[in-house]
Amino acid sequence: MKAASFNRWFGRGWLAAGFVFLYLPIVALIIFSFNDSPIPNVWRGFTLKWYEALIRDEEMLSGLWLSLQIALLTACGSVVLGTLAAFALVKYKRFKGRTLFSGMVSAPLVMPEVVVGLSLLLMLVSVQRALGFPERGLFTIWLGHLLLGMAYATVVVQARLQDLNPQLEEAAMDLGAKPHQVFWLVTLPMIGQSLISAWLLTFTLSLDDVVLSAFLSGPGSTTMPLVIFSRARLGLNPSVNAIATIIVIVVAVGVVLASYLIARAERRRQQEMASATRA
Repeated sequence: MKAASFNRWFGRGWLAAGFVFLYLPIVALIIFSFNDSPIPNVWRGFTLKWYEALIRDEEMLSGLWLSLQIALLTACGSVVLGTLAAFALVKYKRFKGRTLFSGMVSAPLVMPEVVVGLSLLLMLVSVQRALGFPERGLFTIWLGHLLLGMAYATVVVQARLQDLNPQLEEAAMDLGAKPHQVFWLVTLPMIGQSLISAWLLTFTLSLDDVVLSAFLSGPGSTTMPLVIFSRARLGLNPSVNAIATIIVIVVAVGVVLASYLIARAERRRQQEMASATRA
C-alpha cells in the first residue's frame, strides 16, 4: 500500500515539475511585460508603458499583421490540401506511385527546415529569373509555410480517417446518397474535430516560424518572429514581452474555446448515436 502511494505521489510530482518547467517561463514573461524597468529581467514596478509603446511600434505591428495574414492563409490551405492527401492515402490503398506520394507528403516532417528553406529559395529564384515572378514576400513565405503545414495536417486528418467506421459511409450510400453527399453529410462531420485541430496546429506553426520566413522573405516583408529575432541580437526591448503576452492570451483563449466546442460536439454526437441505437 505504501509503495502504491509513493508511486502515485512520485508520478504527480514529476508531472507538476514538468508543468512548472514548461509554463513558468511563460508566466515570467507575462509578469515582466508589466515591468517598469527597461531591463527585461529586473523588476522595478508595475506599468503599462510597454503596451503603449507597442501601439506606436510600426515595425512590430506591421510584422504581426503580416504573420497573421500568412498564418491564416497557411492554416486554411494546409487543412484543404492535407485533407485531400489524407483521403488519397486512406481511401485508396493501392494506386501507382502511392509509396512515393506518401514519402513526399511526410518528407517536410523529417527534413531540417534549413534544407527546406534553402531548396525553396533556390527554386523560387530560378523561377523568378525565368518568369519574373514571384517576388519574395507574402506569397513566397506562404508557399514555404504551406509545404510544412500540409504535412502536419495530413498526419492529423489521416489518423482520424483511419479510425472511422467505413460501414457508416457504406450505409449512407446504400440509402441512396451520392459520394459527394456522403462526404459532406457523413464523413466531414465525423472528422470535423481533426480539421479544427489541424487548423490550430498549422496556424501556430506558421505564426512562430523563423527559419522558412528568413529564407523566403524579401524587402518590406518581415514577419513578427523575424523582427523579434533581429532585436534579440541587440538586446530585447520589454515591448517584446508585451506583444508576446497578447499572443499567449489570444492563443490560450482560442484553444480553450476550440476545446469546449469540440467536447460539446462530441457529446452531442454520442447522444445522437445512443438515441439511434435505442430506437
